[in-house]
Amino acid sequence: MDNNLYFTQHYKIPKEELPTVGEVFERVYAALAEKGYDPVNQIVGYIMSGDPTYITSHNNARGIIAKVERDDLIEEAVRFYITNKLKK
Repeated sequence: MDNNLYFTQHYKIPKEELPTVGEVFERVYAALAEKGYDPVNQIVGYIMSGDPTYITSHNNARGIIAKVERDDLIEEAVRFYITNKLKK
């Protein structure tokens, strides 16, 4: 008899690798631009309202941006601006 029948098998669901906020901005921006939208206006509309329909579903952009909290998007945008525009 196979001894493996007496032991509990373990299954571990692999952790989903979440993109960084910067990667989210890049991927969503590219998807919006490909579809002919003004990416800045659409992303701002999404951040201000929380309405996911501001973001296209093209290339799963809507699903990607939904994995990040809106306040994290704002924080990253402010940090990037300060680091690249004000600290020079």
